[in-house]
Amino acid sequence: MNSIPTVNLADFTSGDQARKLKFVAELGKAYQEVGFVAVQNHGIDQKLVDDFYKSVEDFFALPENIKRKYEVPGLAGQRGYTSFGKEHAKHSQAADLKEFWQIGQTVIDGEVVSDNYPENVRVTEIPEFNDLGYRLYRSFENSGRYLLQSLALFLGLDEFYFDDKIHNGNSILRAIYYPPILQEPASAIRAEQHEDINLITLLVGASADGLEVMDTAGNWVAVKTAPTEIVVNVGDMLQRLTNNELKSTTHRVVNPPRERWHTPRFSIPFFLHPKSEMDLTCLSSCITTQNPINYDSISAGDYLNERLREIGLKK
Repeated sequence: MNSIPTVNLADFTSGDQARKLKFVAELGKAYQEVGFVAVQNHGIDQKLVDDFYKSVEDFFALPENIKRKYEVPGLAGQRGYTSFGKEHAKHSQAADLKEFWQIGQTVIDGEVVSDNYPENVRVTEIPEFNDLGYRLYRSFENSGRYLLQSLALFLGLDEFYFDDKIHNGNSILRAIYYPPILQEPASAIRAEQHEDINLITLLVGASADGLEVMDTAGNWVAVKTAPTEIVVNVGDMLQRLTNNELKSTTHRVVNPPRERWHTPRFSIPFFLHPKSEMDLTCLSSCITTQNPINYDSISAGDYLNERLREIGLKK
C-alpha cells in the first residue's frame, strides 16, 4: 500500500471527460495536502528506465580519474559529472553523501531561447549512456507536460498555460549515486532535508529505500510505491507561483540501517523547469484576504541562480 496518494495518468489522457476531471481533482487535492503523489500509467517505458539505470551504474563504477574528467568547472554542476560531497541542503553545511550526473536541455526545433544552454557532456566509455539519457529526458518532459496541464485546469487557468513556458525549458535529468557508507558519517545523511527548486520533480525508481517526506504534523514518512509507479512532487517555483496553494514538501534520503551500509543507492529524478524568463509572480487567483501575497516577484532564472548559490553549486 502506498504511503502517499496515488493517481492514474491514463485517466487524464483517456479522452473521457469525466475521468479527466477526476484526475484533475485528485492531483490538485494531493498537492494541496501532501505535495507528493505516486503516478500510475505515466507513459515512461520501463525498458528505457532499466537500460539507463544499467548505464548509470556502469558510469559510476568507472575509476575516479575517469569520472573527474567529465566535471566541468564553471557550470555549477548543471552538465556532466559532480563529484562526491559538492552539494548540500539549503540550511545545512554538511555535504550530502552523493555524486551525480546531469543532462540538460537540447534545443532542436530552432526556437530562439534566451537561455544559452551549455552543451551536454558525452560519455565516451559508455556510448549508450548518451542516447538513453536523451530519450529518457524527452519521455520525462512529455509526462510532466500532461501533469502540468492538469494542474493548470485545477488552478482555473487555460489547460495549456504551462506548455510554452516549459517547451525548451531549463529542465535537468539527474542520475545520482549514493556510494556505500564506509565509516560513521560526520553529520550528513545521504541527502539532507530540502525542497526542490523547480516546478515539479518526476522520480522514476530507486535501487534502494530511503526517501522520506515530512507530513503536516512534522513527522517523517517513508515513501512506499509500486515498482511500476513514479513519484512526482511540487517544487518551490510552483509553490511560489500558486502563493502556497500547492505545497513544496520537505523531503530527504536517509541512510540505510547499519547492517546495510555496504549497499549503494541509485536514483534518477527529472527536475522540470520552465524557461528562465518565466515570471513567478503569484497568480492573482491564488491571492485572497485569507492568503495575502507571500512572495516578491522574480523570474525563474534569477530564482534558480539564487538557489544554486544557497546549495553550494554556484559561487
